[in-house]
Amino acid sequence: MTILKVSSDSRTSAVAGAIAGVVREHQRAEVQAIGAGAVNQAVKAVAIARGYLQEDGIDIVCLPEFTTVDISGKERTAIRLVVEPR
Repeated sequence: MTILKVSSDSRTSAVAGAIAGVVREHQRAEVQAIGAGAVNQAVKAVAIARGYLQEDGIDIVCLPEFTTVDISGKERTAIRLVVEPR
């Protein structure tokens, strides 16, 4: 499964559209963010995606978890948001 990576500069509406599309197609989306600004954008995108999917009769839940990623040889802690239909 492809992980949608969000940065603090990501457009929330674009990320929301990607989340909605992945949930429609695969019944699950994973969104990953590192840093406060990126997590903020990711959470807002999930909220917007929920609205998009409700128009199609799909109600979603978001399951947050910590994960470790390797960036340039350094381990960083990231937030992964797993988005699934309720």
